[in-house]
Amino acid sequence: MPPVAEPAPLPVAQARAGDAEAWRVLFRRYQLPLYAYLYELVRHEQTCLDLVQDTFIRAVRHISGLREDAKFGSWLFGIAHQQCLQHWRKSGREELLGDDLPDVVAEDDGPDEILIRSEQAAAVRALLARLPIPQRSVLVLYFLEDFSIEDIARVTGAPAGTVKSRLHHAKRALKKLVKEQP
Repeated sequence: MPPVAEPAPLPVAQARAGDAEAWRVLFRRYQLPLYAYLYELVRHEQTCLDLVQDTFIRAVRHISGLREDAKFGSWLFGIAHQQCLQHWRKSGREELLGDDLPDVVAEDDGPDEILIRSEQAAAVRALLARLPIPQRSVLVLYFLEDFSIEDIARVTGAPAGTVKSRLHHAKRALKKLVKEQP
């Protein structure tokens, strides 16, 4: 079995030095994961796009405050999380409901598979939307973004024990919601 190549390190130091190409690499790497995370929280496409843009603007302004380059991803998600909280405070609402994220369709999927996957994704999104924001946030970061408990703690600003508790309660609440479905 051939050895697995290590992923190229992120050009965080170059971005800190003002290298525009380094920022393009970071943007391409994180724009979709940030979008997916923020969309699960705000559920409105244009607001989500604005928040992703605002997150990168803040990252450019404040990258000098990043102490460990290896923590860039969780640091960036932390900025996105704070941008989302700030958006909710400004809007005076806890949540915005909006357009659905388009589903990804494989070329060889038939109409039945597409319909089933679409219905399942919509059902999961609807159940997630019923969870409190702190629980929804940790579920999305843990299961969809594959963040560790420590990374989620850095993103949300909550202690690791609180993150574990929220994750536990979120899983229980989601399980209960699934059981209540007809």
